[in-house]
Amino acid sequence: MTMPPSPLRDIDKAALRAAALARRDALPAETRERYSHAVAERAARLPLGPGPVSGFWPIRSELDPRPLMRLLAARGATLALPRVERPSLSFRKFAFDDPLVSAGFGLSEPPPHAPVVRPAVMLVPLAAFDRRGHRIGYGAGLYDRAIAAAADGAPLLTVGVAFSTQEVPSVPDEAHDRALDWIVTECETIAPGGA
Repeated sequence: MTMPPSPLRDIDKAALRAAALARRDALPAETRERYSHAVAERAARLPLGPGPVSGFWPIRSELDPRPLMRLLAARGATLALPRVERPSLSFRKFAFDDPLVSAGFGLSEPPPHAPVVRPAVMLVPLAAFDRRGHRIGYGAGLYDRAIAAAADGAPLLTVGVAFSTQEVPSVPDEAHDRALDWIVTECETIAPGGA
């Protein structure tokens, strides 16, 4: 029997999310751009393979994964972007000259006719993270469900990309939560499982 999330745990996550996003928002745009390139250079050294690699189109003050995606594409990796199809995400083949469509919350995503792919590597956005590899997303659970579905029966490498200021001491987690395989910031590469 699955237990419902604890209301206290949800409040803790909401407070951690708000504080981490406030720190991220406080970074000047030029700093975020410089840090995004540093994350790209650091993450490009990971053994990611040819993909498909799912990235994401950044919103608000989020780290920009596009420099990393361009590096991986230049190496021959197949790219994908998520498309919101509630209650989860689908991943659609993507190249940088492909058109995107606007979606809610300022998201840009592939059109519905773009081919569906199953990512082997998923670049995961996050609001906050801890060194154990646990993350706090934006609250809708879309990536949690997508990671669980994509990892069912096939290898999936998850790479959280964020600014170091988004780190928190500990993310409240539950037994079903899956830790990220790697977290890459502008300062370091964290291997929560000792990879």
